Amino acid sequence: MLPIHEHLAELWTIRERRPLNVEEQADFEHCLAVNASHCRRLANLYNMSLLASMTDDTEWHHEICGKIEKLDGTPPAFRGKNGQV
Repeated sequence: MLPIHEHLAELWTIRERRPLNVEEQADFEHCLAVNASHCRRLANLYNMSLLASMTDDTEWHHEICGKIEKLDGTPPAFRGKNGQV
């Protein structure tokens, strides 16, 4: 599970009990935007991976798979300078 998903779940739970305050609502919107960006990036890489596989471009396929692994399921905003969460 991504840290962003944990925080979204926390905000969702708060929202179920009471309206979010201004700061929480802004945080919720930010989390949704980061999550959407991460999903788009991964979807694009998976689509390119499929295309590389279908065209038997092994070198490109390995390059794309490396990028997918580099994302490691963690949005860039949550990775430090050395790539660690």
